[in-house]
Amino acid sequence: MEQYLRIGVITRAHGVHGEVKVFPTTDYPERFEEVKDVVIRTPKGEICTEVEGVKYFKNLAIVKFGCFHSPEEIQGLSGSDIMISRDQAQPLEEGEYYIADLIGCLVVCAQDSQCLPGRELGIVKDVLQTGANDVYAVETPSGEEVLLPVIPDCIRNVDIENGVITVNVMKGLI
Repeated sequence: MEQYLRIGVITRAHGVHGEVKVFPTTDYPERFEEVKDVVIRTPKGEICTEVEGVKYFKNLAIVKFGCFHSPEEIQGLSGSDIMISRDQAQPLEEGEYYIADLIGCLVVCAQDSQCLPGRELGIVKDVLQTGANDVYAVETPSGEEVLLPVIPDCIRNVDIENGVITVNVMKGLI
């Protein structure tokens, strides 16, 4: 399992005091008010820092980190991920999973599926959040992409510990 979870992506500098605009990648954007220590993953390495303040503008968070005091110090950080340790993460309800834990899971066909039971369909490469329900983007061994809706009729079991998702491939999905 991933030790750190992404809660946002830096878009650009904001103002003259070292603040940054952040696109939240969490279902709970107020998260920035609750976390103290974060890791910023940059192309040149990781920066461990603390959140000193946060405010919101439209769909963005404007975050002040303790290690930045000017716009010049933020140059080159656009696109960098803001990560928190798993122990700072929101607790999950039954049947909820962190996207980081789903990425890389092996997807296999269930016994009652339209495809051969036990057949390996591929690996989860992405989780699309559509509003109605999530969709797992699965890359097959041949490189094709299969989209599986995260609904009870399709997703039968998610075993994060073993990295396996069992699915019922409904008619018309592949």
